[in-house]
Amino acid sequence: MALSPDRRSLLGGIAAAAGGWIGTTAASAADGPLQVPVWTRQQGSPVASPAYGVPSRFEEGIKRRPRTPPPIPTAASSGTPLQHLHGIITPAGLHYERHHAGVPDIDPDQHRLVVHGLVDRPLAFTMDDLLRFPSVSRIHFMECSGNTSTWGGGNPKWTVQDTHGLISCSEWTGVPLAAVLQEVGVRPEGRWVLAEGADAAAMTRSVPIEIALDDAILAYAQNGERLRPEQGYPLRLFLPGLEGNLSVKWLRRLKVGDKPFQSREETSKYTDLMPDGTARQFTFTMEAKSVITQPSSGHQLRERGFYEIRGLAWSGRGSISKVDISTDGGTTWREAELQQPVLSKCLTRFRLPWQWDGGPALLQSRATDSTGYLQPTKEQLIRARGLNSNYHFNAVYGWQLNAEGAVTHVV
Repeated sequence: MALSPDRRSLLGGIAAAAGGWIGTTAASAADGPLQVPVWTRQQGSPVASPAYGVPSRFEEGIKRRPRTPPPIPTAASSGTPLQHLHGIITPAGLHYERHHAGVPDIDPDQHRLVVHGLVDRPLAFTMDDLLRFPSVSRIHFMECSGNTSTWGGGNPKWTVQDTHGLISCSEWTGVPLAAVLQEVGVRPEGRWVLAEGADAAAMTRSVPIEIALDDAILAYAQNGERLRPEQGYPLRLFLPGLEGNLSVKWLRRLKVGDKPFQSREETSKYTDLMPDGTARQFTFTMEAKSVITQPSSGHQLRERGFYEIRGLAWSGRGSISKVDISTDGGTTWREAELQQPVLSKCLTRFRLPWQWDGGPALLQSRATDSTGYLQPTKEQLIRARGLNSNYHFNAVYGWQLNAEGAVTHVV
């Protein structure tokens, strides 16, 4: 494959920098990278130490954290460090958290999923029962509807973990919800399903039957292993592309009814207050969105020259078809390259070679999804929905780069 002029220049710059060492004399080479380091001259740690693998101690700073210290630790969230990740899969230990009453310690042998209401055969399933159903595994993102809730500004020191960290992407494994509903026999008048969690908040959300019979999963595994406790162990509902609050964790009950159940989480919470005082309810879908992760707030460019702008894009309506990048605050745009795989309702990586001339720059990205939906500007979003909502903010986002190479959040 032929290299573009930008990419050839980038590789040439890297080679020139490397040549500073390659051109040294043999006498000085012993002090360079070919010197045998101490870890090569001694035995390493034995096998299975630790028995469950953990990251290197040199990566211990990469972890989930809240944007601000929460006043109630059991009703809080922590964000994924997107600026430090690679590929599209989020390690289970870095998947964002959102809890309403802390993380329960559930014995899977005692846990039951009850399915009742407008069904022919109300049943209580053990985890062993559910594991006997044919399973599916799919890669999808999950995003809190309160992610990027910065309608009114923010802090210049916020990183992408602070602004966009309430999104992660995993391989989810479990039973199609449709298979369990078929087992109990949903009556014709059954139009909604109430999902209830086993945490102290008894989290409940109403789900239309059409969604429940589509691609909903009763998930018991994530990224090849059983769910972590903070992700709903031993069982959670997972609804691809929809606001994360719907994917009820520690799932203990599904009740089929003929109308929405109007729980607290869909009346006083998780509704969108409009400028005229009315509230939009059941705004499930997470619309197309993107963010540049490198360079982003907190990064420091050491010298002018070529860099690769990188980021993530996603849509709850399908796949990403295009991402544009601007380095001048939206005056001009260039189309980025999408990194494979490009999957439906999944994080997609994008990249664009860029030459920094040493001057100020405002870096932005905008995504277009497979339905033709274009990520709006903040001004467009405010005109449509006002400033009273804390949910579903998906506007074009930017990072300010100054002449010293420091990158900050745009307030």
